Amino acid sequence: MNYLLVFIGGGLGATLRHAVNVGCARACGTHFPYGTFVINITGSLVMGLIAGYLAFKGDAAQPWRLFVMTGILGGYTTFSAFSLDAVLLYERSEFALAAFYVLGSVGLAIVGLFAGLALVRYFS
Repeated sequence: MNYLLVFIGGGLGATLRHAVNVGCARACGTHFPYGTFVINITGSLVMGLIAGYLAFKGDAAQPWRLFVMTGILGGYTTFSAFSLDAVLLYERSEFALAAFYVLGSVGLAIVGLFAGLALVRYFS
């Protein structure tokens, strides 16, 4: 049942992501990735609101967390999970680990993309 909740939530989140991308492209053009920019910021904001509520106001059942946080927000943007992990490290005063996580994730993700492109070019 938990997998089904994540599956349905992920589909909803991905659909919302596509709608925001299309809407931003129509409204602002495509010379800048406005859609991804808006998605990363709004996804992180919503993740912060949910995490803050759960930490300070109450608890939500595991199925609800899986549906909303892993499913919907995971389909919408994984950047929100990245942001939450970075902030949690920072709030635990693990500053060096937080910096490593942020810089390593961003830097190595970009290196990974370049490597993937290079491999495809090499073998094509």
